[in-house]
Amino acid sequence: MSDKVASIRGMNDILPEHTRLWQWLEDRVREVLCGYGYGEIRMPVLEHTELFRRSIGEATDIVEKEMYSFADRNGDSLTLRPEGTAGCVRAAREHGLLHNQVQRLWYAGPMFRHERPQAGRYRQFHQIGVETFGMSGPDIDAELILMTARIWRALGLADHVRLELNSLGEPEDRGRYREALVAYLSRHRERLDDDSQRRLERNPLRILDTKDPGTREVLEDAPRLEEYLGDEAREHFRELCAMLDAAGLAYEVNPRLVRGLDYYGRTVFEWVTDALGAQGTVCAGGRYDGLVEQLGGRSTPAVGFAMGLERLVLLLEQNTPELPAPAELYIVAPGQSTAALLLAEELRNTLPGRRIVCHCGGGSFKSQMKKADRSGAHLALLLGEQELENDSVTVKPLRGDGPQEEVPRGQLGTRLAELLTPN
Repeated sequence: MSDKVASIRGMNDILPEHTRLWQWLEDRVREVLCGYGYGEIRMPVLEHTELFRRSIGEATDIVEKEMYSFADRNGDSLTLRPEGTAGCVRAAREHGLLHNQVQRLWYAGPMFRHERPQAGRYRQFHQIGVETFGMSGPDIDAELILMTARIWRALGLADHVRLELNSLGEPEDRGRYREALVAYLSRHRERLDDDSQRRLERNPLRILDTKDPGTREVLEDAPRLEEYLGDEAREHFRELCAMLDAAGLAYEVNPRLVRGLDYYGRTVFEWVTDALGAQGTVCAGGRYDGLVEQLGGRSTPAVGFAMGLERLVLLLEQNTPELPAPAELYIVAPGQSTAALLLAEELRNTLPGRRIVCHCGGGSFKSQMKKADRSGAHLALLLGEQELENDSVTVKPLRGDGPQEEVPRGQLGTRLAELLTPN
């Protein structure tokens, strides 16, 4: 007999006992996004490889080492999306959503990168992303940041994350800074770690967020990006910080924050936590005004962010919210399966939105009651021969000390609504 087929390393199953927390998280985030007037867009997980080469950058780790790319039967090079921004830009441009328009969009789904799996970092991971188009001022940057702060409050995580900000300036600002940084680091090349030596020639700004202690020591005396910002970028960042100050939102300006994607310019930000070890970034984003034009569209201001759901789930597990039980009502009916199914359907009509489980598969009254208790339901509804004769249902509380009562069938919906409504 052949060996069992297992899941792919770094691509994990999420089982029902865990999906409740995922669903709770997704629902809270969706409520906040809708409250700000953002509309959902859904893109395919497969795109032409060229889309990511042109947007993320040839010299990034993602394009060089991490993308899942392959040739299809027509010989086209396709890639499982490693992030969502490029696909969202492609979709918005392709469907005419950008020219002379303002768009506030969000999406959710899996992303794929061939990384070394570890806690909070997987080869298939999930993100909720937000992208906005057509707004060039710092006010939309501030709205996105304030919106993420509201999400943390909705999730009960506001005390477990902190905000870091930086400005990358305009392309010409980064060009001048790049020259100065390369000149400085070249004089200390032998002290740089291997990754930083490789990046020195192709993507030197990425060296700024290195975790290597020796390279970080070298960077202490390196030129600082803010010294090379032009007047427009400097004023944009000053106004953004003033808006956040006015809203009372705390933040730290981190001059080493550069993000790992080439398309960012001006504002970049990250929400980080100290509770997850090395995988401390739970949400990150920034402005990418040049990307739409880079991908064949007209010049369009844009800014967005993405949050990693796996990391947020890990953080929530350390600060577990009170989740609703999978069931509120559990119907126990030994030998009365047809009557139980009909009762369940009747109650789903009478009490829409309530979580009702009807026992299936037979079994004794005792075994069914054990399953009712394990379901987390508030009430067991007992339907036996006596109840059928009396045209009634016995309602038995499973949580607390309330009395068991036999309720006439015609009054059942009203009585259950009363019992399930908090005092």
